[in-house]
Amino acid sequence: MMMLLERQTQLEHLDGLLAEAMRGHGHVAALSGEAGAGKSALVEAFIAEAGERARILRSACEDLSIPDPLGPLYDLAREAQWPLPQAIDARQGQRLPLFSDALAVFESKARPTLLVIEDLHWADDATLDFIRFLGRRIANTHILLLLTARTDRSEGQMRVRRALGEIPAGSITRIEVPLLSEAAVRSLATSAGRDGEAIYRATAGNAFFVTELLCADNETMPPASVRDAVLARAERLSAGARSMLDAVSVFPRRADAWALQGLCGVASAGQLAECVSNGLLDDLGDAYAFRHEIARRAIEMTLTSSHRRQFNQRALSALLERGDIATARLVHHAVEASNFEVVRELAPLAAREASRVGAHRDAAGYYEVALRQADGLPAEERAALYEQYAFECHLIGRIDDAIAAQEHARKLQRDLGKLLKEGNSLRCLSRFAYLLGDRKSADLLGAQAVALLEAAPAGPELAMAYSNLSQLAMLSERLDVALSLGDKAIKLAGLLDRPDIFCHALNNVGSAEQWLDLASGRQRLAQSLEIAIEQNFQEHAARAFTNSACVEMNQLGYSEARSLLERGINYCVENDLVTWRDYMRGVLAQLRLRQGQWDLAEAEALDLLANDQATALVRYPAVVALARLRVRRGDPGTGPLFEEMMRFLERGGELQRLAPYALLMAERAWLGQADTDEALDLIDAAESLSPTRAVFAELACWRQVLAPDCDPGDTTGMAEPYRMLLGGDWRGAADLWAGMGASFERGLALMQGDEPAQRSALEIFERLGAGAVAHKVREIMRRNGVNNIARGPRQTTRANSAGLTQRQMEVLQLIERGLSNKRIAEHLAISPKTVDHHVSAVLGKLDAISRGEATAAARDSGLI
Repeated sequence: MMMLLERQTQLEHLDGLLAEAMRGHGHVAALSGEAGAGKSALVEAFIAEAGERARILRSACEDLSIPDPLGPLYDLAREAQWPLPQAIDARQGQRLPLFSDALAVFESKARPTLLVIEDLHWADDATLDFIRFLGRRIANTHILLLLTARTDRSEGQMRVRRALGEIPAGSITRIEVPLLSEAAVRSLATSAGRDGEAIYRATAGNAFFVTELLCADNETMPPASVRDAVLARAERLSAGARSMLDAVSVFPRRADAWALQGLCGVASAGQLAECVSNGLLDDLGDAYAFRHEIARRAIEMTLTSSHRRQFNQRALSALLERGDIATARLVHHAVEASNFEVVRELAPLAAREASRVGAHRDAAGYYEVALRQADGLPAEERAALYEQYAFECHLIGRIDDAIAAQEHARKLQRDLGKLLKEGNSLRCLSRFAYLLGDRKSADLLGAQAVALLEAAPAGPELAMAYSNLSQLAMLSERLDVALSLGDKAIKLAGLLDRPDIFCHALNNVGSAEQWLDLASGRQRLAQSLEIAIEQNFQEHAARAFTNSACVEMNQLGYSEARSLLERGINYCVENDLVTWRDYMRGVLAQLRLRQGQWDLAEAEALDLLANDQATALVRYPAVVALARLRVRRGDPGTGPLFEEMMRFLERGGELQRLAPYALLMAERAWLGQADTDEALDLIDAAESLSPTRAVFAELACWRQVLAPDCDPGDTTGMAEPYRMLLGGDWRGAADLWAGMGASFERGLALMQGDEPAQRSALEIFERLGAGAVAHKVREIMRRNGVNNIARGPRQTTRANSAGLTQRQMEVLQLIERGLSNKRIAEHLAISPKTVDHHVSAVLGKLDAISRGEATAAARDSGLI
């Protein structure tokens, strides 16, 4: 077993994890390494060692043009003799109940279950969601989930990294499968009578490459590349076997024996045997596969375009005759064969299947494939495809693509005279425009939709158009309009028996009512959420979680808000609702900031803002959180954040977007970083948009800070700590903030008190790392004649003189150890882009232009 040199440590680690699973402590083990590093060989060796100790269920992802939704779960279910198609039908495509069923099938207390999913970098989103689901629940099971994935910077690997990062740290172990050392390669080469130095130079220790070159003809020098070695061996085959090898190469992962017999007839058995005996294919019993994807690609790349189409067409024909093949596999071969008729027929079906199990990214991919071949379809079918594609795009945050597709659909519907469908398209365009941050277009398109639909008999399209306008009114705090239109939508939805529209409108009304009748608003939102979850209205459920959490944030119910956000984020993760997930994560960053968890807030916000594909609306809460943090700490990098907020506000000045900006400018003005009159003007503008005094509470407090002689106005309905502050009861407000865990707000309240209170405020700000605010407090205390003011923390404290956060200190320590950004990302389980942000911040705060200079400066100052 020469491929298992230098793998004993990994095998022992896996063996220990399996032993833990036997005791009811399940785990996820993720093997990572470059293509050909030997991950599969390690899996094979571990399975052989596991022997009778575990029930072993195996699967793998395929390199299809678009992944097969839940393909690995189908494999695992087949081995467990669990009829997955019937289970999906029974659960009506709802993933959480389906995944719960899968967990019950795979769990066995009699002996542990080893679940293997290889090549996760090719996984579909639904499979990644299953892994997230299982990873969060695996700790108390007898299951060891063994995954393999490549380490590269591909989109697939980035999605894998995010999925694994959402599994609790105590439930996952990452095991690197390194390249072979030069000594190991030399040892293998010596045994084969080959030049070890030349082979190591050609392979850099890649296990598969080493094997291929050692198996090449015994020449003085190995082939120049692995591709050359594979092709040289292929050329030794007979003509029939060589053709068979070409045929197998168009099958990603494995080719079923029955399919190959259909392709090549009765001679296939002998041809396949020749390929196996020459070491080019593995005989899997009921199927054949190349020993590695690298070898398959080497053969496939030699095919001419016409031969590739021909082999894929023959593969497609064989698979179609079978009748029980995954639609995704059929579409893959149809695309490769340029069989546009089959593509037009099956790609929309594959898209609907993917959407049904929540693989929305893959559904969008299938609709793209279908639309590329849609010119010959009737206009009505094309319009439907564009509309379905738009819906999937908006679910995964590709709002620009959603708008373009929906506009195509609308034009086709208008030309066809389909008034109801055109009106519905206008309503969808209104929604998409809002998600893009274009409030003006959202209002215009929403009004056009209602005007068009009111000219026809009232139906579900009009009910949803009313609800859309109600939502827009609610978002701009036009409470009477929101309630009026919401009631219209609710009544019409009831008459039409449309619980989805009823659920949507109920959400709008509940959100608006928070300022008028809090108990009623909460009750309506809870009802909306209950209906959405029960009926599997996924987007409505995500929206209900978001709005319910924001209501609790507005009412200062931080523990309730946290619970709703965590539940909502988990729901969106498990249902592939990227837009809502990231929006709620931004709100969570703001909540963490309120509760003094500043490093966690920063990490959350930075991770979100590293995603350049997110829309302005989705980014906004995270931008607000990070800007507040940097202003308070005195960190650089606030300029781009304020510019992004301003660009967003220029497209529609809703109070819920304007208020955070006005609050930030007020803080900056107090700190001497912005113009006071400009900040007061922003507060006045926000006040003019406030439907009740309750909405204006925090802004009213900041106006009093900036203009102490101003009349606070009516404080009726304001949250208690704000009302107390405006009434001069700083001690009572500070106590209430302390009870909520809102340490920064407590410090601001204490600032309005006597000298001991101000000293307590200074301690709070120092402990939080709010350097800029602490500096301001010292100024105020000195101006008031206070003596013996603490200078601030020493370098060895958390809020060190360089202003580094705890996370930045961790990054600095890893820089000092010589780790690259990629390795730091893996070590801290965060994205490489987030590491880039942290490294830039570390260099800036240490006034260094290189990593070495930063390390030297840190040593000189006693930081490391």
